[in-house]
Amino acid sequence: MLRAATLKLRSVIVAGMKPAAVRGSYEGVWLSRYQYYSSGREESFAGQHFVVVLQHGDRLTVRSLPGSAASSLSLDLTVDGAVVTGTWVEQTDPTGYYRGARYHGAIQLLVEPTGRRMAGKWVGFGKDMDVNTGPWELAFKDASTSKATLDRYNTPAA
Repeated sequence: MLRAATLKLRSVIVAGMKPAAVRGSYEGVWLSRYQYYSSGREESFAGQHFVVVLQHGDRLTVRSLPGSAASSLSLDLTVDGAVVTGTWVEQTDPTGYYRGARYHGAIQLLVEPTGRRMAGKWVGFGKDMDVNTGPWELAFKDASTSKATLDRYNTPAA
């Protein structure tokens, strides 16, 4: 009887727990920048894309603008207060060093108090099936997602 009451109380507590409130709207155009080490070239590189962020409650959908880089990038994120957690996928440039390889992994970012910068780390596998990590940041550029705004940022992010 005590066990059943404890389980019921636990389920009520868990059901009542909610993620921290989302601080505001993150929709708009952001500059995504991450760093990675290329073991084949023994050098570090930075990947940059202008991305559009769409928000539905605590969920963020992030997609690169096609003209901002030769590769395409997507992130699916969840906001919990100042912590943003999710997954990323990059389809590399078919004519580049990685020949169109598809990489993916996890990401966790912290939102600065201004809500205009997120910084954290990514984790993912390398071409030699090792686990890699590196810094990643998103910097806010424009709150608009209009066609005119997207066209303005649909240029190389270099």
